[in-house]
Amino acid sequence: MPQSLSQIYLHLIFSTKLRQPTIDLEIEPRLHEYLGGICNGLDCYPIKVGGYYDHVHILCGLSRRIAVMKLLEEVKGQSSLWMKKQGEPYKGFYWQDGYAAFSVSTSKIPAVCNYIANQHEHHKTQSFQDECRVFFKEHKVAYDERYVWD
Repeated sequence: MPQSLSQIYLHLIFSTKLRQPTIDLEIEPRLHEYLGGICNGLDCYPIKVGGYYDHVHILCGLSRRIAVMKLLEEVKGQSSLWMKKQGEPYKGFYWQDGYAAFSVSTSKIPAVCNYIANQHEHHKTQSFQDECRVFFKEHKVAYDERYVWD
């Protein structure tokens, strides 16, 4: 095939360092917009960005020109620097070292969008760690509790 084609959707999840609740309601919409802008600039077109006080979810298409690790490195690095410039409450902002990345089939995009859009409601009854454990189990991801949370 002379042309390179791909259609890969990713659900990315990562938290603030030590799950500090530093994404307050004032900064949250601007941060989500900024995260989407970084993805867009890397040709990883954002479909939905959302999250909670201590983490974010990004649903995006993966460009065939970038590796998942590089996408996360850019998204986390650029947004961390941006957050630190948003005023005194955010000067000590950091993301956790790791991340989770899951593939999403085209048919599941509406459900994942809905899930991301309802993070504040969802987290009234479930912690970030429990949320991740569910994802790990559903996607059959082996992990070691000692090294997942930082």
